[in-house]
Amino acid sequence: MRAPRPRTARPSFRPRAVVLAGVAALMLPALAACGDGPAGSGGGPAGAGAASPAPTADVLAAVAKKPGLTKLLPAAVRARGTLRIASSVGAPPSAYFPNASTKKPAGLDIDIADAAAKVLGVRLERQEASFDAILPALGSGKYDIGTGNFGVTDERRKTIDFVTYINDGQGFAVAKDNTGFKRITSLVQLCGKNIGVGAGTTFEATLNSQKAQCARAGKKPYQVKVYSDNGAALTSLQQGRIDITMSTINGLRYEASQPAAGVKFLNEFQRLDVGFALKKGSPLAKPLQAAVNELIADGTYAKILAKWGVRDSAITTSRISPPELKPQHPAAAE
Repeated sequence: MRAPRPRTARPSFRPRAVVLAGVAALMLPALAACGDGPAGSGGGPAGAGAASPAPTADVLAAVAKKPGLTKLLPAAVRARGTLRIASSVGAPPSAYFPNASTKKPAGLDIDIADAAAKVLGVRLERQEASFDAILPALGSGKYDIGTGNFGVTDERRKTIDFVTYINDGQGFAVAKDNTGFKRITSLVQLCGKNIGVGAGTTFEATLNSQKAQCARAGKKPYQVKVYSDNGAALTSLQQGRIDITMSTINGLRYEASQPAAGVKFLNEFQRLDVGFALKKGSPLAKPLQAAVNELIADGTYAKILAKWGVRDSAITTSRISPPELKPQHPAAAE
């Protein structure tokens, strides 16, 4: 996994035109935020700018502080009663803005983080930041925690600690009317095609590291088109500027479930654990792990996953920086 490219984090949540254009109406999945025009400008596909509402189930109402877990927090955190969290907000089901005017994000990442904070008895000071700016900012101490559907990879584990809360991973999607692909089990199948990915993601790293496969197979190389966020990649897919997009399994499945999106999910490629990102050696790892495990035990975790339609991503226990999961397909590891 290459080092993410630094980008300036924004100081507070605000709707991002680059995400909402051609994306909010289609409820796209995120990994990280360039669209074709501001919300409601008509710059994206038909229907752009008319965001869909978030699920309304209040799955956190019964979550209460657990004094025994609060004691696990560093004294300085207990004293100030807050944790600084950077969230990458793009589209559902991970994190997104439900409409063009709201400044409050929604999504799986948001609910999990809020629930963990309630269990620990602290308040989150949340700031929006671009996906590829969060990990470097953790290392500098700007934030305590980062969320953005961060997959746990061996490369990232060298400098970042993770506390896992779901199992997601890499998948492929094409435009709904594309009949050229039914399932991608080898990256050689992508040779000669244009593939869209989000900047700083495991998808970009996987594709760039495996380009030699096409040369070995005597085929034209595939071209990796990098976008500042996955929503922009999906807009390009809809408009025919790329042939395939590689993104999160949960996000692409969500896309495919939205009739207006015109997206067809092909298949899973590689599963990855996903977790809260922390500075290497952070004393917050064990308290967060305990909080996630408490949510699993009391049933809140299952309710959150059900709310966002991602039951297949459930884990049975949270772990701290586990080894990267092995690829499902041999080609992904070549």
